[in-house]
Amino acid sequence: MNPEKNCTVQGQDCNRTDIDNIQIFVYIPVFFIGVTLNALALKVFCCKLSKWTETRVYMVNLAIADCLIPITLPFKMILKSKNVDMLCLVLESAYFINRYMSIFLITITAVDRYITIWYPFKAKQVRSPQKSALVCGILWTLMVSIVWLHKWLEERDKCGCCFKKTSRVPFISVFASTIWGFFIPLTILSFCSIQITRKLIKKKKSNPHEEKLIQKSINIISANMAVFIICFLPVNIANIIRFIADYSKATDITVDNIDIFVNVAGIIANTNCCLDAICYYFVNKEFQEATMELAPKDFSSYNQNCENQDSEMM
Repeated sequence: MNPEKNCTVQGQDCNRTDIDNIQIFVYIPVFFIGVTLNALALKVFCCKLSKWTETRVYMVNLAIADCLIPITLPFKMILKSKNVDMLCLVLESAYFINRYMSIFLITITAVDRYITIWYPFKAKQVRSPQKSALVCGILWTLMVSIVWLHKWLEERDKCGCCFKKTSRVPFISVFASTIWGFFIPLTILSFCSIQITRKLIKKKKSNPHEEKLIQKSINIISANMAVFIICFLPVNIANIIRFIADYSKATDITVDNIDIFVNVAGIIANTNCCLDAICYYFVNKEFQEATMELAPKDFSSYNQNCENQDSEMM
């Protein structure tokens, strides 16, 4: 065997082992934290709250999507070494369905908040819990149909488990997953966040006695945007680079290095299911009120008063 080639192969095996170790190190806490936090959020949203609102409908669906993502991660790792195509197809489809549901639900929630703040009178006419439930139902149906169709077409040209290294990805798949599945939602989310922030800044200038509360709302919006970008931008850039490498006849070493980037970016994206759950408390007035039952009475009374004022701005 060529020593240089042997060295390369050993390096590839080492890189693969390193990625597997990183995934184990990250996915174990992500699994427990993600499932636990989102299950608790679902319990609060479904059992502790008395009134269904538009935000509550979106948050319940987001919690479901974020709870299902970490559940697929252990199976995703186990099936890398197996050759069970149908089970692999089901699990990977579920994984991507819930990832893109999370992205679109975050975007829709931002749009809903934007309409409420900028067009409060019109919002009363176009918003309702029933309409929000209908939007979520349509979105689930679209995501399931699109992902299953995409995975079925992709599996026709592949061999082995879907979690293993694959052949060239069609242009339409890259376009759909990066443009429609991320950059368009990112554009909408950015627009809504910027417009909401502008409105809050104007209110802060005209209401100096509420400056701290308004600034807190602005910080929450900025943090949500930062989490969204940090989690999902790297993996979409990685997929584009991988696509370019496939069709530019890049060397095997280059492709392997890009695959490392793709895997690491995917790990970062999967942490979003935990971060979303942490954000529930800060952005949802009803969730805050329900969780106040767990706090000491004096602190609960003070904090609830502050948070209720803050939530009105959101």
